[in-house]
Amino acid sequence: MILFFPGALPTREDTISKSDLSALLGVILYKTWPSLPPCPLLDTTISGGKMYNIERNPAPSIIQSIPWSVSRTFLLCLGARIAKASSCDAGSYLCDAGVTETPPGPLLPVLSPAERLRVGLQPGPYTTLATLLEAGDWCNMPHVTLETYIIPPNEYVLNYVEVIQRHHKRTPYGSNLFYNEDVGWDCTGVGPLYGLKSQTTKGQEAPSVQWQNYVDAQNPFGSGQKGTIVASNCQFPQLTSEGLDDSITHGSDLRAVYGPLLGISDTFQPHEAVFRVTNNPITSQVASGILKGFYPTDTGQTHQVLIQPSAIDSLEPRYSCPRADALRTSFTTGTNGTTWKKHLQKAHNDGTFGALDAISGIRPDDGEWHVSFDHYFDNLKARQCHSKPLPCSLTIKSSCVTEQLADKVYEIGNWEYAYLFRDAPGAIEYAALKFGVWMLELEARLKDIVAGNNKAKYYHNIAHDGSISSLLGFLQVNEMTWPGIVTTPKLELKGKRNYIRAVQ
Repeated sequence: MILFFPGALPTREDTISKSDLSALLGVILYKTWPSLPPCPLLDTTISGGKMYNIERNPAPSIIQSIPWSVSRTFLLCLGARIAKASSCDAGSYLCDAGVTETPPGPLLPVLSPAERLRVGLQPGPYTTLATLLEAGDWCNMPHVTLETYIIPPNEYVLNYVEVIQRHHKRTPYGSNLFYNEDVGWDCTGVGPLYGLKSQTTKGQEAPSVQWQNYVDAQNPFGSGQKGTIVASNCQFPQLTSEGLDDSITHGSDLRAVYGPLLGISDTFQPHEAVFRVTNNPITSQVASGILKGFYPTDTGQTHQVLIQPSAIDSLEPRYSCPRADALRTSFTTGTNGTTWKKHLQKAHNDGTFGALDAISGIRPDDGEWHVSFDHYFDNLKARQCHSKPLPCSLTIKSSCVTEQLADKVYEIGNWEYAYLFRDAPGAIEYAALKFGVWMLELEARLKDIVAGNNKAKYYHNIAHDGSISSLLGFLQVNEMTWPGIVTTPKLELKGKRNYIRAVQ
């Protein structure tokens, strides 16, 4: 996955220049957020009328790098301002503002495969929906392995790696379960671990406890709206055994690639490798698998991971930003939401919602299930990622969701994510407001690494589809879809001149 703008490894005269890329970033900054304070590092290129010519890029290359000075300009001038605006403190002029205008649409065009090759971009995991479905990649997106990792030239010594990933396979969210499900979810022996340890003599040896969900037969609410599915011993959501196995493999593959290149210790050293989770328990469950694969000899050890307070968590993200909420309302149900409302009406008119409702038992007047395809998408994908059959009606056994109907749900869901995070009027501002704080944190980490104030070699963020979507949408990824399970962008800081390479 190429996350940053075109430009080959800076080894020849065709290197993308700081002024060229700064000009492009300046255009984005000024076109999208005209009310933000000016950035001196970008002003000179804008005032000179210099524009970026995408056709001047070098020949196709899987490796895309930009100098630290350029990416620093980008993150410092854009991420800092968006993050500051996102704080929503008293007097915050941007984040507190409503939407009274029609914000600009996407700033970079969606390129066809032929155009991508012409300007030096290689097709990544985000190809066509059909390819994703045929390959089964969505349930476990490709990640770096020894066999697929492209080692750069010798002069680019790897100094630091920042990883951000979506979690691994899980059960559906409880809100995405049908009133009555026709399949069961079995999590025997796979319950989440909880507990508490301290540094005192007694607290050091306190055992972890494992949750096993159950419903007592005497509980009168056990056969309520959600029917028999409540009797499952799973949490909704929680990582499944398949998801845990995948996360262990993922950690092992990351270790095999980056362990030798960065000189990471065989045992967990928190100053050397940092792991961060969100307040959603599934990310901690993924962390347990990642750490097992990353440190295979640390059997039974407890590893500390970082987590921010839920109200201000920048990784999920959870901080309040009324301007972001207003933007999303504007381009979905509000004055700029004509496209969104038309796509939902089409799903009603062509019988898509009707067919799904008839099979699932969801009431047509259940508004939560008909404001987007999020609920149906998650329910069907969770089944297929665990080799479970597509749903059938509990009253008419022969009436089932077909592969064609499921594919249509996935197609619409992918369109929705592309619209929400990339293509809608105001989507790029929405994505930046939602994830600007994390980008500010990333910029600070990179600065500290370069200055020698941070000795970490590896930083691993375990996040969600909304996190990855905000990042990819803000960076104007060419073909936006609903991020698959384990979508894992990585930033590598290399060499004495501190170049950044973005890889999938």
